[in-house]
Amino acid sequence: MNAYYFWFGIFIFVFYLAATDDSVAYAINLVSKFIKFQYEKTKWWLLHNPRNPIVKWLMWRNALRMAKELEKELNK
Repeated sequence: MNAYYFWFGIFIFVFYLAATDDSVAYAINLVSKFIKFQYEKTKWWLLHNPRNPIVKWLMWRNALRMAKELEKELNK
């Protein structure tokens, strides 16, 4: 229970600083944007990196599907 009070105290302190000083509020805003950007960048990298085996499998599956469609068109 003491840990909750500790984190609650830190939250109240940061909120007090943000409410009283505009530069602290601006810094909190920049840090939150930076964290969001890093999350989006990591998510994009995981979903589109060709060295990722899941992405390799998805690319292979898409290429195989396209090859079957082209083969059907050529055999008509």
